[in-house]
Amino acid sequence: CEDCGKSLIGECKLHGPLIRAKDRVIPSRARLTLPHYLTLRVLELRAGNQQILGVFAKKVIQKRTQFGPYVGQLSTKLTCYDESRLVLQVLKDGGKYFLDTPNEDCGNWMMFVRLARNQEEQTLVAYQHCGEVYFTTVKPIEPHTELKVWYAADYAKFMEASAVFIKEESDVSPLPPVAKEPVDSWICSSCGSTFGTFALLESHQCIHKDRV
Repeated sequence: CEDCGKSLIGECKLHGPLIRAKDRVIPSRARLTLPHYLTLRVLELRAGNQQILGVFAKKVIQKRTQFGPYVGQLSTKLTCYDESRLVLQVLKDGGKYFLDTPNEDCGNWMMFVRLARNQEEQTLVAYQHCGEVYFTTVKPIEPHTELKVWYAADYAKFMEASAVFIKEESDVSPLPPVAKEPVDSWICSSCGSTFGTFALLESHQCIHKDRV
């Protein structure tokens, strides 16, 4: 302690603890590579202060916009697995390697993009080109929309995964209107009860006046 001139183990009981000044927090490599028109949002906070992040658009992103390549460490074994992210592999020198991202300092922002659970929420396709993995938009992405990715058809075969196909706008034809069943249109011939759908009629337990 410079005030009392003593060398102490721990804080000085007379003058109290030192005022601690913290270093400025430096963003990770992955966060620094995020394009200016994208932003990270915390979607969930799990035990141990673990953040579940998503990548969102801040402005309209046009269809056929390419991102990449994906930055990761080539590895024969995946050390970091997250069920909300795509597992990515590449073919290099005749061998198949994982693109591993054990921490944010060995990858780029693409490591934060979550996988699409269905065709409707998919905005990106992942594919391999010249030993690198790229993401490309399959439709215009509106502001405040999360970027979500799935494998392109050929890359899905390479990854031995199912393919999710995004139809072109010109290929989508409007579905014919579905005729609604009239209310109480299904009548039980035994007990006379009426039902809105045939499924309800089929599943009901018919009880007669005289016997079950």
